[in-house]
Amino acid sequence: MKRVAMLSLLAGCAILIGATHARAQGPQPNLAQVIALDECDPESFNAALSESGGGFCHNVSLAAFGYATTLSDLLMGAETGSPDPGWDFEPDQLTIKQGTIVSVVDQGGEPHTFTEVKAFGNGFLAPLNPGSATSVIPECNGGFKNIAVARTRVVQGSRLDVIGLSKGKHLFQCCIHPWMRMEVDVK
Repeated sequence: MKRVAMLSLLAGCAILIGATHARAQGPQPNLAQVIALDECDPESFNAALSESGGGFCHNVSLAAFGYATTLSDLLMGAETGSPDPGWDFEPDQLTIKQGTIVSVVDQGGEPHTFTEVKAFGNGFLAPLNPGSATSVIPECNGGFKNIAVARTRVVQGSRLDVIGLSKGKHLFQCCIHPWMRMEVDVK
């Protein structure tokens, strides 16, 4: 009985500590979170992208249950103009007050960019553009050699904060996977 009481007391303390910690970190009123998602298949991506079998697809999805996109399927979908809908920014549209920080977190397995563009268009990797188009929108031109694009890179598990957005409509897309698009309306 004494042991049960001690375990109950310890469990209660753990719950209380967790609640205090959660309350201390509570919601931040000037922060809007965006999630970058993808379902890259580590086996097909990393084998194709690295002779050693390494690579940068670090998917934590359940590939064994069909929740992964092979590299060949991704390329075929991009070429035909029907890219994988599992590769996305969530939400697709956001309305915020001026001064709000847009915080982008990559919860997928691949690197992405969250690049502000004047108009949506093609990214810097031709095989991922519809019909393998080679024309690239100006903001994505040069890929990561362009410091403005490099600054918008978000790798798996990391975060990019966008601050100082002016009032109006802002368009963002991934310069690697150009169908990953988002609109942010600042009021």
